Amino acid sequence: MNLEWGLIPAVPVPFRGSTIDERAQEDYAAWMAQRRVAGVAVWAHTGRGPHLSAEQRRLVLKIWREALPKQAIVAGANSIDMAREARRGGADALLAFPWRDDPVAFHKQLGQELPVIAFYLYEAAGGVAYDDATLHAILSLPRVLGIKVATLDSVMTFQRIAAVMRDHPDKLLITGEDRFVGYSLMLGARAALIGMGAALTDMQTHLLAARRTGDDRAFLRLSGELDAFGEVTFRHPIEGYIRRMLWALAADGVIPDGACDDPWGPPVSAAERDAVQRFVREVGAS
Repeated sequence: MNLEWGLIPAVPVPFRGSTIDERAQEDYAAWMAQRRVAGVAVWAHTGRGPHLSAEQRRLVLKIWREALPKQAIVAGANSIDMAREARRGGADALLAFPWRDDPVAFHKQLGQELPVIAFYLYEAAGGVAYDDATLHAILSLPRVLGIKVATLDSVMTFQRIAAVMRDHPDKLLITGEDRFVGYSLMLGARAALIGMGAALTDMQTHLLAARRTGDDRAFLRLSGELDAFGEVTFRHPIEGYIRRMLWALAADGVIPDGACDDPWGPPVSAAERDAVQRFVREVGAS
């Protein structure tokens, strides 16, 4: 499983009301299978993993596993039970939800099931502010592949974690920074596991390729375009981003307009929907 310089979209689940739209989910997975992604992340925050029932998680994982037989499937896990579900369903790795009580032991326990990607998430979204000593201890675990960092708006925190990573050159710094994805790559990230990657996916695979090959002109152009996409999708209320990503997919013709519900998200306005869809259609026409 090689994730370096790869895009791993954290994929949302298309709902109609409180029911998964299986056809839309299958169409979305088939569409993603045509993109140059290293894999996808299911059951993550974007995919509402802890909110889904065990049966819903099995369905989602099954659809993605069948659609992407050769790419990596990373499954979110906030417990050993979810980790075991993921292993039984054919996942390749785990994304460890932030853990406050002895996080080193938690990551070690998860690693007994599958390789683990640690997750530094901003506290307002339920994250834990791991200090440097904790980060070093987690990254020293042999089954930890690297760490996804999603601070949303703290460049200073990302810089601190990037400095910690210099002592772990065998581990992967993975950006989850939807609002400064280009800059996070400049700081040393060598992969992206990101909710924004769920839509306009090709732009983001091209961004990573441009950074890898040193195509600075393309990198700067794509960084600017994706910053603008982040502005219309990752805005207050932040939890509304999941529905905004589904709207982006609908605007791109990937899923139906009616399959854009998020049962756990906050109310988001029609004006926000129009802004997202207008942006996607303008990018597609350019």
